[in-house]
Amino acid sequence: MSISAPDPLLELRDLHAGYGRVEVLHGIDLTIGAGEAVALLGPNGAGKTTLLRAISGLLPARGTQKFAGRDLAGLGPRGTVQAGLAHVIEGHRVFTQLSVLDNVLLAGFDLPRGERSARVEEALAHFPEIAAKRRDRAGALSGGQQQMLAVAQGLVRRPRLLMLDEPSGGLSPVLVDRVLAVCATLRQGGTAVLLVEQLIEKALAFADRVYALARGRIVLEETPTADLPARLEKAYFGASPATPG
Repeated sequence: MSISAPDPLLELRDLHAGYGRVEVLHGIDLTIGAGEAVALLGPNGAGKTTLLRAISGLLPARGTQKFAGRDLAGLGPRGTVQAGLAHVIEGHRVFTQLSVLDNVLLAGFDLPRGERSARVEEALAHFPEIAAKRRDRAGALSGGQQQMLAVAQGLVRRPRLLMLDEPSGGLSPVLVDRVLAVCATLRQGGTAVLLVEQLIEKALAFADRVYALARGRIVLEETPTADLPARLEKAYFGASPATPG
């Protein structure tokens, strides 16, 4: 069942992407509205990370990609960030030899100095655990704290859309809830969130809508319901896109 977001902030139509001659995504249609939380679910190898990389300009893609009415084609990673899209890559990707503060400052490297300082403090305020360690080397943080730092880097840009790729990786359930609580707060301020997550229950509790991806294609689009986890499994392994049953 197709459930389109009103006045989409992000709109993808017939998106194709991959690595070299290997096409991973085969005609993706997806929309996200302003301030909306969307979960992107699917088995390993479905193409979820590839899709986020294509949206943020880390991979070339074919098809329509519009963000706030602007064509993303050819912008590249820097251009998409400047347009208001932040991508928190899977795996706590931080500069381990730099301090917590320097990691966050780097995320706003092109901002005026005064504005950058204000945004850094704003981002760190969401995560008191790492704000208290701002002079410590990022490599000395726990895995959960590094994930918080990676999210804080994205928040420096005050994004209109925050994309999170597997934020739960290696984290305790408590720390996952902390990250998702920050995302819920951001949504109250109008930030949309695209969440790739393997913890299905947490993703469904957070999201307004769900897309399921399998074999590089969208096989289900739904609002979260009690029976959705069972239908997700059918959609992953079925031969064609799922319909409500």
